[in-house]
Amino acid sequence: MAEESRYAKGLMKLAEVDGKAGEEVVAPLGDLGRYIVEFAFGDIYSRDTLSLREREIATIAMLTVLGGREPQLRVHMGAGLNVGLTPEEIEEIIIQTVPYAGFPTAINAMHVLKSHQFPEG
Repeated sequence: MAEESRYAKGLMKLAEVDGKAGEEVVAPLGDLGRYIVEFAFGDIYSRDTLSLREREIATIAMLTVLGGREPQLRVHMGAGLNVGLTPEEIEEIIIQTVPYAGFPTAINAMHVLKSHQFPEG
């Protein structure tokens, strides 16, 4: 696939996952942002086997257990909401990580979730 169409495909998938917020995150990153768009969204997120909802469940769980990635976790919690997760489901994903990664990372993730501004409705 030509690099330009790979980038365009990635931008479309990023918008589908994250709305306008995704582009705002990667735009100031220059070439790093381009690599994120092409690889993460043009190649990985565009695969067919998992839904975007399932991909965000996995991503939220991974960012929770890795710890120290709260800014990215916040972005992916927003993306999770955008692709159909509820705040209650995100809380349950965090709780599911406790037996495998421990309480400290789950506590940090829960603080991120509780500080998230959810739309009224």
